[in-house]
Amino acid sequence: MLKDQTPMYKDKKVRGAFIDKAKAVFEAKKAEFGLEAGVVGIEPESGDVFVGALLGEANAAAYAKYPDEWIYFTRIENPDEGLPLRTW
Repeated sequence: MLKDQTPMYKDKKVRGAFIDKAKAVFEAKKAEFGLEAGVVGIEPESGDVFVGALLGEANAAAYAKYPDEWIYFTRIENPDEGLPLRTW
């Protein structure tokens, strides 16, 4: 969680490290998702994953545990197209 660090949108190095950690979690846990298509939210520090058919579903699950925190969201079927977003 990045509460006390430079915001990702201001620091490419911080953003890159966050994304790299999230992608590693994705690779390690993708067999556990239970869906072949959909959206997964990943909190890279804890390794928590939140799966939904749509972004809103994955976000709602992530927000319940991490309100207004940075989560890496990506499509299960196209994981290279992910991005960090704050939960809402």
